[in-house]
Amino acid sequence: MRTRKLVFCICLMSCTSAAAERADGRHDFDFEIGTWKTHVSRLEKPLSGSQKWLDLDGTSVVRRIMDGRANLVELDVTGSSGTIAGVSLRLYNPDTRQWSLNYASLRSGTLTAPVVGGFKDGRGEFFGLDTVDGKPVFVRFVIACATSDTCRFEQAFSDDGGKSWEVNWIATDTRVKGT
Repeated sequence: MRTRKLVFCICLMSCTSAAAERADGRHDFDFEIGTWKTHVSRLEKPLSGSQKWLDLDGTSVVRRIMDGRANLVELDVTGSSGTIAGVSLRLYNPDTRQWSLNYASLRSGTLTAPVVGGFKDGRGEFFGLDTVDGKPVFVRFVIACATSDTCRFEQAFSDDGGKSWEVNWIATDTRVKGT
């Protein structure tokens, strides 16, 4: 565990240095403000060797708050496996020029550990630490938009210090016209 924390800290320091060289990113998420039709595919049991994916559909609503230095995402999707409802508070740090993405499940009423990062050339990459079945893992969250009306959000876990990644969450959002 100590090695993983050290590697992660080194990554955050280099990410922070690179972020300081980028332009102000407080409007990085402006493209996402509005209402989206959301399709989620999630791996039923991440890091277990299982390849069973579960599909859910619903909406995401993204609102700008605090003059664009933060935004709030409301996620509500349902499928045969049940419902996922939660909120993500995204906060911009002008000193590091990075965002922290903080997710709260309405089922458990708790916040997950944040992922931190930013955008480069229209692609967002965010990294953090979490646990799966009581074991520490690295988390990578990637945001990429094919068009201004279609975006893909992908989460992956690594249980080997970032050498390999297993994608466990893919959300494809399509903008609801007129929002």
